[in-house]
Amino acid sequence: MSDVTEGGLVRPMLGLAWPMVVFQLLQVTYNVADTLWLGRLSADAVGAMSLAFPLVFFLISVGGGFTAAGSILVAQNTGAGDARETGKVAGQTVGFVLILAAVLGVAGHFLTRDMLAFLPATAETAARVVPLAAAYMEVFYLGLPALFGFFLFTALLRGYGDTRTPMRVMFVSVALNVVLDPLLIFGWGPFPALGIAGAAYATVAARMLATVIGAYLLFVVGVGPDIRLPDLRPELGYVRKIVRVGVPSAAEQSMSSVAMISLVGIVSTFNPAVVAAYGLGNRLISLIFLPAMGLGQATNTIVGQNLGAGKPERAERATWLAAKVVAGVLLVAAVVAYAFAESIVGVFIATGTDQAAATVAHGADFLRIAAGMFAFTGVLQVVLGAFRGAGNTGTALAFSVVTLWAVRVPVTAYLVFVAGWGPTGIWAGVALGDVLGALTATLWFTRGTWKSTIVDTAGAGPADD
Repeated sequence: MSDVTEGGLVRPMLGLAWPMVVFQLLQVTYNVADTLWLGRLSADAVGAMSLAFPLVFFLISVGGGFTAAGSILVAQNTGAGDARETGKVAGQTVGFVLILAAVLGVAGHFLTRDMLAFLPATAETAARVVPLAAAYMEVFYLGLPALFGFFLFTALLRGYGDTRTPMRVMFVSVALNVVLDPLLIFGWGPFPALGIAGAAYATVAARMLATVIGAYLLFVVGVGPDIRLPDLRPELGYVRKIVRVGVPSAAEQSMSSVAMISLVGIVSTFNPAVVAAYGLGNRLISLIFLPAMGLGQATNTIVGQNLGAGKPERAERATWLAAKVVAGVLLVAAVVAYAFAESIVGVFIATGTDQAAATVAHGADFLRIAAGMFAFTGVLQVVLGAFRGAGNTGTALAFSVVTLWAVRVPVTAYLVFVAGWGPTGIWAGVALGDVLGALTATLWFTRGTWKSTIVDTAGAGPADD
């Protein structure tokens, strides 16, 4: 376990962050592998992922908020030096979230087509793209408990200060996914050709393997918090605290997913080439943002443990350090993305058709405009990570609302439907939201009102303070 409450900040921060950057790279590899193979299947399959992902993320975000709560509580109890309380709250999080995941997975499977029916898709998109999205989502939702199992393992170990073990497990999971993708999509060898549903089966199988390995490490090997089997049985006091911390985080992620769904609703009014470009552009941007996500999660852990140890000024210094590093890295990435946009996008789409050429052109426009927000988005992720690490999940929620609902969605709708900017209005609205969100969140962070702990450092248990 990394000690982040003593000594210099640079070494422990980078020690926590680099495995999380690699972890996020592996996470994105799931998506990139799907996109590469589905791009060889058809541009419509890539477009289907554009429609499916926000709807899939909506249900994931509900459970993800409570997983985040477990990470926050583990981090602060670890910083406070209470090993038994750390294991107890970790076990309570596992039991509660897995029950929730099973309920959400069944609900998502049966509600898939109803959710897709709400999208204001054009007749062409509804006929060609929506059925493919449904085929993917129905399989994916049934595998939700497997996905959440690995999310739990990763979040609890991250709060504990161990980011390397989840990285190693993630590598094994990604390797299986990369192997299974072409086999199940195209039906190579003895495998059936399942098309886009094959990508979903590959992801679920790979996540299931990761969950099994994670459970073995937690409960048999003893890696991470000391979780005992009785800790898994939900207890009202702990569940109440997990819910109190987790609801704002779940609301934040859910509102993010609803905003994404709203944007997909706007995007679906365009032709399939624009739909595919939007999904492809988002996946490329998520790849570029790996340093921001890694440093944001490292900041979450460092802030949580230092507040638990009674060192708020050290937590603040760590946040500013992470913000400066990520801004510098993403400024360089922005220059590269702007200069080579078409070449980068073209790697992921099989050429030779007019639709493929149109998708590459729209995707390159998206990437060039989005480059202007890269550094701002990086700083935003770090500052939100600090708020979450402090248990101040309501503040993180508030700035997500500003970024998405006060700027991104309404501005995009205005630029597309009123100003008549067409696809360019989508790309510009996405970029402007993160720029303004980063500025407002950073200004609020300077007030210092987040510098408090939410756990009883005297070890008084699950009191809902």
